[in-house]
Amino acid sequence: MVDNGFVHIKNPHLDMLSEDILYHFDLGTKTHDLPSMFGDVKFVCVGGSPNRMRSFALFIHNELGLDGDGNNIVDICAGTDRYSMYKVGPVLSISHGMGIPSISIMLHELIKLLHHAKCRDVTLIRIGTSGGIGIEPGTVVITDIAVDAFFRPQFEQIILDKVVVRNTQLHQELAKDLLECSREISSFPTIIGHTMCTYDFYEGQGRLDGALCSFSKEEKFEYLRKAYAAGVRNIEMESSVFAAMCHLCGLKAAVVCVTLLNRLEGDQICHSHGVLTEFQSRPQQLIATYIKKQLGVCT
Repeated sequence: MVDNGFVHIKNPHLDMLSEDILYHFDLGTKTHDLPSMFGDVKFVCVGGSPNRMRSFALFIHNELGLDGDGNNIVDICAGTDRYSMYKVGPVLSISHGMGIPSISIMLHELIKLLHHAKCRDVTLIRIGTSGGIGIEPGTVVITDIAVDAFFRPQFEQIILDKVVVRNTQLHQELAKDLLECSREISSFPTIIGHTMCTYDFYEGQGRLDGALCSFSKEEKFEYLRKAYAAGVRNIEMESSVFAAMCHLCGLKAAVVCVTLLNRLEGDQICHSHGVLTEFQSRPQQLIATYIKKQLGVCT
């Protein structure tokens, strides 16, 4: 963190705006009292699905022992159909959709929201699902660094007519703290590893079951074995831009994803709905353990 823990933004043009409208959140600096609404936020947990992030909000409400039964948890972004946002005490739970473009838009407005709200010492954690490489389905992977499809620790973005390359290093101490918390949960395995971020679910991740496929089964497995040798333990579609933007803005950030399958054994997710639901709860359990430790909440 920088500036005594305040969230740092790197855009001088914002100072010239009479009002900053966070369009996809249906919030604004004149229409809403952002410091009053969000100033006490210390943890922001983001994930792809609106339903999953509402479930997490209800879960963390219960875990923190807050008053009420959770029926008062409302979608702050109900005025838009792009994202959903729930506030539970010092925890903000937000959906980000699927893929780099969707989470990038959300992060721009989230970081500005935290800045305008004068939040301090905020931790951001992406909670998600992923495909594993060479590990048991249901394993939780804490990302140490996000890599691209060439296994490089970087995120490339085209800005105007230039290719801008950004660092994808995540907060290493936070990753270690999360791994330490996992030792209190014996019901599922948790590891630290590289996460590969792709722009596509099918061909971009070497799947043979999409509408298009331009490579052989042998080429697929050769690529996945190279990824494993490079330290990659799971694949998803958001971690690189999440890591890059949080790093640039001085935010303490982590990515925690459960694996739904081992890609060396197949491409399709075949587990029952019940098994998948239990898998998806695993990162939430780990994050709840971490947040309670930070807040000194007895378990």
